[in-house]
Amino acid sequence: MAARSFHVAWIFSLFPLFFLPSHCFYLPGVAPEDFQTGDPLNVKVNKLTSTKTQLPYSYYSLSYCQPDQIVDSAENLGEILRGDRIENSPYTFKMRESRMCNVVCRKVLDKKSAKAFKEMIDDEYRVNMILDNLPLVVPIRRHDIETAVVYQHGFHVGLKGKYAGSKEEKHFINNHLAFTVKYHKDPLVDSARIVGFEVKPFSVKHEYEGEWNAKTRLITCDPHAKRAVTSSESPQEVEEKEIIFTYDVEFQESDVKWASRWDTYLLVADDQIHWFSIVNSLMIVLFLSAMVAMIMLRTLYRDISKYNQLETQEEAQEETGWKLVHGDVFRPPTNFDLLCVYVATGVQFFCMILVTMTFALLGFLSPSNRGGLMTAMLLLWVFMGLFAGYASARLYKMFKGTNWKSIALKTALQFPGTVFVIFFILNALIWGEKSSGAVPFGTMFALVVLWFGISVPLVFVGSYVGFKKPVKEDPAKTNKIPRQIPEQPWYLHPAFSVLIGGILPFGAVFIELFFILTSIWLHQFYYIFGFLFIVFLILIVTCAEITVVLCYFQLCSEDYKWWWRSYLTSGSSALYLFLYAAFYFFTKLEITKPVSGILYFGYMLIVSYAFFVLTGTIGFYACFWFTRLIYSSVKID
Repeated sequence: MAARSFHVAWIFSLFPLFFLPSHCFYLPGVAPEDFQTGDPLNVKVNKLTSTKTQLPYSYYSLSYCQPDQIVDSAENLGEILRGDRIENSPYTFKMRESRMCNVVCRKVLDKKSAKAFKEMIDDEYRVNMILDNLPLVVPIRRHDIETAVVYQHGFHVGLKGKYAGSKEEKHFINNHLAFTVKYHKDPLVDSARIVGFEVKPFSVKHEYEGEWNAKTRLITCDPHAKRAVTSSESPQEVEEKEIIFTYDVEFQESDVKWASRWDTYLLVADDQIHWFSIVNSLMIVLFLSAMVAMIMLRTLYRDISKYNQLETQEEAQEETGWKLVHGDVFRPPTNFDLLCVYVATGVQFFCMILVTMTFALLGFLSPSNRGGLMTAMLLLWVFMGLFAGYASARLYKMFKGTNWKSIALKTALQFPGTVFVIFFILNALIWGEKSSGAVPFGTMFALVVLWFGISVPLVFVGSYVGFKKPVKEDPAKTNKIPRQIPEQPWYLHPAFSVLIGGILPFGAVFIELFFILTSIWLHQFYYIFGFLFIVFLILIVTCAEITVVLCYFQLCSEDYKWWWRSYLTSGSSALYLFLYAAFYFFTKLEITKPVSGILYFGYMLIVSYAFFVLTGTIGFYACFWFTRLIYSSVKID
């Protein structure tokens, strides 16, 4: 009874988490920079991105205006893996000095350059820029709510359209950019801080008189005549001719303080739907969890009482159900060394995710720190090898294994090795497309150093410590001769019960999964770690309970081979995750290139594999704890 009341109390203790803010608290990440009037502001350019190809390219892979010398910004590990390539640009502003019709440069396109622009426009590529660590956004007014504005990251390279009365589709380039820099002024001093960076792109076929030179004044955009670009009525077609790139910059004072300047970027467009879906999903899962827990505790309480009241030899001979297999339930499974490796990898993942989410909830993984989340996860994965080694060695010793160095090596190499091979093949495909998303050789070498220089030794240290510790005795002794397993009903067939077991854990995460996939593949910010943490807790509870229930039914039907089954039961949710990823690909994404499709399914295969080892490990430990608990609760002669 105490166990049941504890479980219900634990569930109700989760309810305050529902009222966490949907947008998690975060620390600004970098120190604010104060600008005086007239101070130079340098705009940086980042990669060109497309949701149709998922292949990023360097900004200067197109014939855009270039500064005298292109300088690469130092990128962290996460930024490089994301394909970020941050460089300087010819766009320079002066703080709080609005300017109109600035000519950046004049370019005459050749056939190759024009073709490159057209291909980028066909694939709906966007240009990404950065000012004072803020990404450039295009404000778009929502039709359903008059006052609401949605921010799109970056502006389109161009657009396709037709001239009036013509059926032929043409490509037009966005060659005039109307920037708006928002700043928050300190009332006590003259300095100000940048809190917003917006743009409205236009396509304008600029005109001028005479020959082009450095002093040429444009007819279509002239600050002296107060003639500004306000529309794309006479657009600039992409052809083997000249293109003149121009920009305006306007400075607007804002009430938004520097510490809150990221809030507009992190706003979720469909916030109410998100809230409703998440809460609805969590309530259903919590209700199911409470039901399962009460049924299990009541049934087990009755079973244990009945078994402990058996007194006569005749009654003992007639015993049925899970007590009957006590002499075989702790028999080591086939391929137990492989099970040890998978369980240990799951422990490594669990520790990594738990620490990452804790840091994110405390606000340390600021969105302003590009690549920070990926860098943190990689480093944590490497250091959590210590726990993986410890877990594998403990389990291996319990199965009467003797060669702990062998199991440590397998733990250190198997999962990372598989992922590295897939990643290497995908990276080769990206190299073939000449994309900036390809990880350079130097970074690849750094990853290998992290793996073999830090992770592998830590796994061995953990294994050494784990193997030295004494193992707890099993609650029941294992018979020398394994008993025969009776024929099982169809609903307890391994394949059926394993596939059924994965549905509930997947149901706990699939709504949040939609938002995560959208942020990754549609290039949006994801910063709702409050929701994600609740979903993670629910996932743990669901994986544990569904595995325990199915394990109990399995033991009751006198099938004692539960070790692998417990792992695969909750781990099968990864299969549903991969199927959902395929459904998302065909319904939500517009990917047409074969290479992009291979990249999508390759990365989702890695994610599904990771989800398999995580959920499988949670289910395994829940079942492990459950079997030890129930067999230590009954009298066994």
